[in-house]
Amino acid sequence: MDLRALADFNLVATHGGLGRASRASGQSKATLSRHIAELEDSLGVRLLERGSRSSPLTEEGAALHARTEGLLREIAEAGETVGAGIGRPRGRLRVSAPMLLSHIALGRIAAEFSAAYPEVRLEITAEDRFVDPIEEGYDVVIRINPAPDDRLIGRCFLRDEMMVVAPPSMARPSCLPGRAPTVPAVVLSTTAPGATWRMRRESGSEDLMPDPILRLSSLLMVRDAVLARAGAALLPRSMVARDLAAARLSCWGVVDDRPVAAWALHVSRRLVSSRVTAFIEALVAAFPDQRL
Repeated sequence: MDLRALADFNLVATHGGLGRASRASGQSKATLSRHIAELEDSLGVRLLERGSRSSPLTEEGAALHARTEGLLREIAEAGETVGAGIGRPRGRLRVSAPMLLSHIALGRIAAEFSAAYPEVRLEITAEDRFVDPIEEGYDVVIRINPAPDDRLIGRCFLRDEMMVVAPPSMARPSCLPGRAPTVPAVVLSTTAPGATWRMRRESGSEDLMPDPILRLSSLLMVRDAVLARAGAALLPRSMVARDLAAARLSCWGVVDDRPVAAWALHVSRRLVSSRVTAFIEALVAAFPDQRL
């Protein structure tokens, strides 16, 4: 496969058409079109739909672009690093992170990182969804309790614990022999039906059965609903520490079987750029005891 032709194909795919790619690169549309035609001939498939200004990708073209764009970017970055003779972080760095962590800590960390590495263009997207770094072009994804994935490697930089909290005015139910008491609860939308909260107590463990009064999509909304006396909830200690100290919430117990670990992950098969390494080191340094 001709890497020059592949690079020109990705240029057209990224810019959404021959005209835009031509203006961005300084190459003529005829040259770009010829290179892509040669690539199509070598692969035996059509990559672009001709006849429109945008030149949309075919299904095969979209698959090739998704699989090769990141690889070509890595090759260019490796050349830049070798050419500069140093590994100083530079270039665009895309990070996906959970909403809660982003709101609590990542604004400050991002500002400090930007001041330390002014040649890096850091972009952090706060989102509570599963992100595929390969398909979506993220350099780093931050995940909570990530499932094993042999495509990704990284470091754990933050740990927390979950606790059952409630408004101080809410009476704690009494335990019944052989049966977990039911409590009005605010839960995440993803909470499975029939879930129980097993809390650690000095005298042993104690189970509660949450009765979902509200199902909300973010922990920030869950906390605000509990503060508004909607019910009890399972929330991270770091999120409610100030509310507990100010007696705005009461802690009923810690849930041991749901530890929280935040990991910064990147694609294992890629060359690890200096900016990825620097960002992960900044996360680790921001939480020296792995606590907020």
